[in-house]
Amino acid sequence: MEQIRVFIAIELPDEIKLELKQIETRLKSASPATARWVDPNSIHLTLKFLGDIAADRTREVITAIEEAAGDIAPFQLKVERLGVFPNPRRVQVAWVGLVGELETLGRLQQNIDTGLEILGFDSETRKFTPHLTLARLRNQATPDERQRLGRLINETEFDAGVINVDTICLMKSQLTRQGAIYTRIGSVRLKKSLVNP
Repeated sequence: MEQIRVFIAIELPDEIKLELKQIETRLKSASPATARWVDPNSIHLTLKFLGDIAADRTREVITAIEEAAGDIAPFQLKVERLGVFPNPRRVQVAWVGLVGELETLGRLQQNIDTGLEILGFDSETRKFTPHLTLARLRNQATPDERQRLGRLINETEFDAGVINVDTICLMKSQLTRQGAIYTRIGSVRLKKSLVNP
């Protein structure tokens, strides 16, 4: 049986990707060469990574997403502020944070996690921290390079705009030498609010 590598995500509008491209361009010019930057066109908000699954299981995964999203109305997230994991002195990942209706986002992510656990997928062990990854530092990055990127991130203001979340996507990830290629293989619309039919 064919195996495909999949994850569940919220795709970003083009105008947010353009803002991410602009901030990456600004940061790249002053950041260490050991940083590996993510192509802004492939940045998305991951809700759950499933890994390799049998291709014929995609229908049941989409059904689980539909059930998880059943009581969630469309909501908004605002893309703003830069940050790093794990801290500015030992930077491994640079990211953009999200504010807005995070409680709704958290409920959606938890619903998806619970629904997929019933299908035999492992439950998330780490706390869900919504973010958009901009860059990862390679293993050979020196402590000085890590701290320099941490300082740069702390000193840079960023506000990219709003994501109107109304669709959740099941994405396929193909790993290539040039990087991952993402393809949407299914999507689920959030229910329309009774207030705004």
